[in-house]
Amino acid sequence: MLKFLPLLAMVAYGFLMMQFSVWRTKQNLATQSHPLRDADIVALADQMAAALELPGVKVNVFDVAAVNGLAAPDGQIYITRGFLEAKARGEVSAAELASVIAHELGHVALGHSRRRMIDFTGQNAAFMMLSALLNRFIPGLGVIVANTIARAVMARLSRRDEFEADAYASALLVKSGIGTAAQKSLFRKLNALTQGGGSGVPAWLMSHPATDDRIAAIEANEARWRQVQA
Repeated sequence: MLKFLPLLAMVAYGFLMMQFSVWRTKQNLATQSHPLRDADIVALADQMAAALELPGVKVNVFDVAAVNGLAAPDGQIYITRGFLEAKARGEVSAAELASVIAHELGHVALGHSRRRMIDFTGQNAAFMMLSALLNRFIPGLGVIVANTIARAVMARLSRRDEFEADAYASALLVKSGIGTAAQKSLFRKLNALTQGGGSGVPAWLMSHPATDDRIAAIEANEARWRQVQA
């Protein structure tokens, strides 16, 4: 039993770190957000709620300049002030922001927050064990190699979640009568905004799939749904 104590300690450490991250996120969101009041987006959110047979979908605005959407660990949906400012400038439409909300609803419905908590805990334990093992053979480089491997694994898991949330959003947008055109057009706009950033991060380390891959997956789903309906 004693030989398993280091592993159990690593798992416990990873779990506690994740719990702290969740708590800190909730605190930040609680102090820096307010309910969405944009009538156009609220109306589309109500359409999606009706398609889901829910009384409503509550959406909050996270008061940061970044352009993003997120689903909190407690299931609440947020879009950022930066996204609303982009809409005010005419850079994105209400339907495109509705597709962001649909995507985040997908993360909630598919239990991605809970799954990521488990993944994060396991990643920390695996990272520590792999670092200790590799340092025996390549002192000083073991941590770097282990971290690279851990990041690649977590990025792959994150991309899986993004594809799943995209598919959920597409189905919901179709069912609610909004359609997927705005979902795809938003991806193209975001891609244009981020091109030339020169991050140099390999695709297999990126936490989100490539834009073209996401659009292709949506169109493949649409083609399959048309065949089923035919």
